[in-house]
Amino acid sequence: MRLILPSPGIGLYAAAKGAVEQLTAVAARELGARSITVNTVSPGATDTDMFRGANTADALTAVAALSPSGGSDSPPTSPTWSPSSPAPTAAG
Repeated sequence: MRLILPSPGIGLYAAAKGAVEQLTAVAARELGARSITVNTVSPGATDTDMFRGANTADALTAVAALSPSGGSDSPPTSPTWSPSSPAPTAAG
């Protein structure tokens, strides 16, 4: 599920996020044969002005129901795993 529904004003955000996701997937496939792991950190619902402005009240409620914490989270300060340990998910 995409957490921000298409709406006016998020075109640059959506383009940048899509580009990072695709670049990561391609790099993982290209570099995987050389035992190089490529990952991207992509947090789920994050409580920002853009997130609230781009979603209806019903959508915000639906997203909150999907979150283990029962709501959107604060913007992350860093990944929850270290580069020396395996990432929880990997593209490619």
